[in-house]
Amino acid sequence: MKNEYELLTELKELATGVPDMKRWRDDFPILRERVYGRPLVYLDNGATTQKPQFVIDTEASFYRRDNANVHRAVHALSERATEVYEAARGKVQRFINARGPEEIVFVRGTTEAINLVAQSYARPRLAPADEIVVSAMEHHSNIVPWQMLCEQTGAVLKVIPINDAGELDLEAYRRLLGTRTKMVAITHVSNALGSIVPVAEIIVAAHERGVPVLLDGAQAISHMPVDVHALDCDFYAFSGHKMFGPTGIGVLYGKTALLEQMPPYQGGGDMIRSVSFEKTEYNDIPYRFEAGTPHIAGVVGLGAAVDYVSAVGRDAIFVHERELLRYATRLMSDIAGLRIVGTAKEKAAILSFTLDGVHAHDIGTILDSQGVAIRVGHHCAMPVMQRFGVPATARASFALYNTREDVDTLVAGVREVRSIFGR
Repeated sequence: MKNEYELLTELKELATGVPDMKRWRDDFPILRERVYGRPLVYLDNGATTQKPQFVIDTEASFYRRDNANVHRAVHALSERATEVYEAARGKVQRFINARGPEEIVFVRGTTEAINLVAQSYARPRLAPADEIVVSAMEHHSNIVPWQMLCEQTGAVLKVIPINDAGELDLEAYRRLLGTRTKMVAITHVSNALGSIVPVAEIIVAAHERGVPVLLDGAQAISHMPVDVHALDCDFYAFSGHKMFGPTGIGVLYGKTALLEQMPPYQGGGDMIRSVSFEKTEYNDIPYRFEAGTPHIAGVVGLGAAVDYVSAVGRDAIFVHERELLRYATRLMSDIAGLRIVGTAKEKAAILSFTLDGVHAHDIGTILDSQGVAIRVGHHCAMPVMQRFGVPATARASFALYNTREDVDTLVAGVREVRSIFGR
């Protein structure tokens, strides 16, 4: 296996002046798989992305060479494990431009990050009739934790409406902000619609009233540059598996001043400084939020994913995926009876659609038989489906390794679906 420096140097040399992203496909071994005898066309990246060999090898190398617990021993393996674990924290810090590594908390994923903020930051600050603002396009993971919090505290959930294109109603949002607003929690990119939310405006309006903002960045983190310092968001949550990293690992970014005010979310090993039966003194941030043995190999793999995305370049990824979306939108719009759900002017590479007279699950099943993997259902965004009056959609979501040929195969498959159902 090439070491990190050799691989990244090679990647950067390949990328210089070469906008064609096809060259990156070879880094993803699963894309050589065949499904039902057909080449795999993987278009379910909104659910999880595939992993480059570099990430796979880096995580495997940790288990082969460095496997030990972190922060807890003086032997060589533990020191090496701690070094690569904390190095990954530094990589994430630089990747999102946080002020320091203490602002990076490792969690299992976006869901746990949001729950941590809800219970550790928001719950102690809420009184009955206080308000939490979310949007009508949220993933369940950015709805349910706040509903639970409302049940616990008597707070009220307020919802920003969206228009028929799937765009946030900013004027309605500003009207919702009031003296009882204590938290704004909103997606950066909608997983069901692809809409890119104008989060900078959201944050400015909230901060004018002294209201903190959490951004759900699960669908944004690997598709566009994210600078938490420039955005001035208070919390940012994302998952490793949606940015070509391992499953079961994610990040909560929080401003230092806010994290220092928050009590631990869980109790156990490594989040303490000292323990007696009379009193426990908690560790410094971020460690007070990382109870127990962490997903060390997952953190190392996440660090490798950060290296990989950085080498490719998020600007290049964004441009490539935007062109794929435009191409797919144009071809899919020519199919009779097909409705695209989510037509915001600013969109990430997510294309949700319905086909007259055909259930989304039938679309997905027929496409699967042709080797095309898409997502069908409500996408953990049932309020979005209700807003657009559909029980489910079919969703194709693109990543850096997808090509126009993938789109052509998708379109041919949807036309075959239409033919099978006599439409």
